[in-house]
Amino acid sequence: MRLIAKTLSYGTIHVLVASTVAFVLTGNWAIALGIGLLEPVVQTLVFPLHEYLWERKAPEKLSLFHSH
Repeated sequence: MRLIAKTLSYGTIHVLVASTVAFVLTGNWAIALGIGLLEPVVQTLVFPLHEYLWERKAPEKLSLFHSH
């Protein structure tokens, strides 16, 4: 139950932050709410592509620090 509550609260905060940023940029609450609701949906759809691309990379190429 805690995981569900945490997920819902994170989603709510995500939409609020995205909507607020969109409102600051547009000055229009209707557009801001549309962006705020659309953005998490797009992220959810893009996430599997992100995971797929990371899985295709060889582990040695993922190192942020190379020892020479």
